[in-house]
Amino acid sequence: MALPITYSLGSLGVRWRSTLLAVVGIALVVGVFVALLSMASGFRLALRASGSAANAIVLQKGALSELGSSFSGAAGDTVADDPRVEHSPDGAALASPELVLVVALARRSDGQLTNLGIRGVTPAAFNLRRGVALLEGRRPHEGLSEIIVGRRAQRLIQGLEVGSRISLLRHPFEVVGVFSDEGSSFESELWGDFAAMASAFNRPGTESSLTVRLRDPQTLPAFDRDLRASLQYPLTMTGERDYYEGQAGRLVGFLRSLAVFVGVVTGIGAVFAAMNTMYAIVASRAREVGTLRALGFSRSAVLMAFVLEGLTLAMAGGLLGCLLSLLTNGLSGSAWASLGDISFAFRVTPADLGYGLLFAAAMGITGSLLPASRAARLPLVVALRRA
Repeated sequence: MALPITYSLGSLGVRWRSTLLAVVGIALVVGVFVALLSMASGFRLALRASGSAANAIVLQKGALSELGSSFSGAAGDTVADDPRVEHSPDGAALASPELVLVVALARRSDGQLTNLGIRGVTPAAFNLRRGVALLEGRRPHEGLSEIIVGRRAQRLIQGLEVGSRISLLRHPFEVVGVFSDEGSSFESELWGDFAAMASAFNRPGTESSLTVRLRDPQTLPAFDRDLRASLQYPLTMTGERDYYEGQAGRLVGFLRSLAVFVGVVTGIGAVFAAMNTMYAIVASRAREVGTLRALGFSRSAVLMAFVLEGLTLAMAGGLLGCLLSLLTNGLSGSAWASLGDISFAFRVTPADLGYGLLFAAAMGITGSLLPASRAARLPLVVALRRA
């Protein structure tokens, strides 16, 4: 015969001070755990937002990122002329050749140098990435040493106000605009005219990457195989969204591992707090346990009742911790990726909250199992004799 759930829930209010202390401890652990997960989620989503499911990115065969890729403009033109690439109504291929480099610039916060990505683009880049919107100023004119800066780059780096001039690899460029791109990693970059940057940085006739829009995304695997097999221009093609999300892989894995490590270390303390609370509850209710046994309730019923109390206590802490973690949603952070420091916003996802609640449940069960076992094993006669 099982004990009523109301019995387990009502028992927690008897020693409310120790119960509250255990709840707060678990809440703090869960809050930190979910906050670290939200950091990983924010970084991953920022990179994932940089790509479109309809676009593909072409790199030099063997290159892991745009920084390590370089191929001739003739190779890029061959890809753009392929009938599998979509064309605009005027007949132009929807293909964006891009030149990607990294520069060291001074942070606004402390003046220390940090790496930032710069991207040489043509007008086609704006057609392929419809989320790019000017917040201030205008686009760079073709052939001129002008740049537009992502809004997060402007917040991170000093001297990027519209109208200012900045030296990029010892070449002066004028800031003529600020842009946004729906929170993507492009907002942490500086964009300039492709031809002007190729001339300034001594990279004429080469491209780091080529972004194309496919007529049918289903043709991408076959297109990739054809490019890899080419003897004249060995290239690779990856879905743009998959490419940018892949750039986050190692760091996201590290951040999630860090969340687990910190959660386990701090969770040990929360488990002991919950265990002490449950031991105190068991000790104060020895006669009550004996009475329940005398009424016919089994050892397993008593065990489950106390485990349920511990689980309820932990879930209350987990819910509170999840609510606390929501305070971090939208906070700004930055992390290193293939194109230097990328600014992003913390994102508390439903999955992160779910992991937080599961972690709280695990702490509750772990912290209550030993005290519950002690209560279940308490001899009936001994329990009834205790005051």
